[in-house]
Amino acid sequence: MLLKFAYEDFIADRRFKNTTERNIQNYRQLLAPFIEYCIARGLNNVTDVRHSHIRDYLLECQERGNKPSTINSKIQRIRAFYNYLLDEKIVTENIALKVKQQKEDVKIDVFTDEQIYQMLAYYRSLRRKEKNYFSYRGYMLIVLLLGTGLRRKEVIQLKWCDVDITNLTLNVYGKNRQYETVFLTEKLAKELTIYGAFCKQYFGHENDYVFLNRDNSAMTDFSISQLFDNLRLKMNFANVRVSPHTFRHTFCHRLAMSGMSTFAIQKMMRHQNVSTTMRYVAMWGNELKEQNEQHNPLNNLDI
Repeated sequence: MLLKFAYEDFIADRRFKNTTERNIQNYRQLLAPFIEYCIARGLNNVTDVRHSHIRDYLLECQERGNKPSTINSKIQRIRAFYNYLLDEKIVTENIALKVKQQKEDVKIDVFTDEQIYQMLAYYRSLRRKEKNYFSYRGYMLIVLLLGTGLRRKEVIQLKWCDVDITNLTLNVYGKNRQYETVFLTEKLAKELTIYGAFCKQYFGHENDYVFLNRDNSAMTDFSISQLFDNLRLKMNFANVRVSPHTFRHTFCHRLAMSGMSTFAIQKMMRHQNVSTTMRYVAMWGNELKEQNEQHNPLNNLDI
């Protein structure tokens, strides 16, 4: 079978399996260059490709500056492609399994207290000066992300009907394509109430979505990116990326540092697999050691 047709069939199969459009675009972005690389070298048929070709392609990617995390993402997509070919009996083995993933120096950035206060102060200042919707939106967005660890898509899709101030919960459409309960603190519920009242007064009516664009439509991936790109330029933090996911990491980090159990953190983060949670907890083990040194009960006992 021609490689380009196999690739098109694979993408069609992802669509048939109701893979999200975001993930399909990710497959195209990471897999299509490999297909083009093979065809450019005369490897037109699926059976022409050997695992050495995959390795050579990834080596080129590495020489172009791809990080180990990017290389590993490409390996995962190529493996998924060959798993599909194997299921369809187009090939007899998944040759991509012979290409080992690279070791990554994993570092998960989180915000410091000072950085959090700086971002909140920026939006508080805007609210005092401009008193427009976008300054209130920016402030509320940061507070919500810090207080819940919501994912970018969950923020975009959040509606006022999903906000239950009385029971201190949000009903969010999660990563697993099902609604999940997220808990609110009293402080966060108060901030949402104030923000909701401002929105009603500002627009003259209640909108469906909690966070809006200039045309009153729900925010999109692009508008969220614009907001955080602007905030990044204003803050100019040297050592941390200003993004929704960094807020999620910060939320998880604070839970771990507070001494919350791994099981509870998994539930709060809504991780499908506890191994994901364990990865975070293990990474912050040194900080836990320092916390133990500082707060251990034996410190105050004369023994």
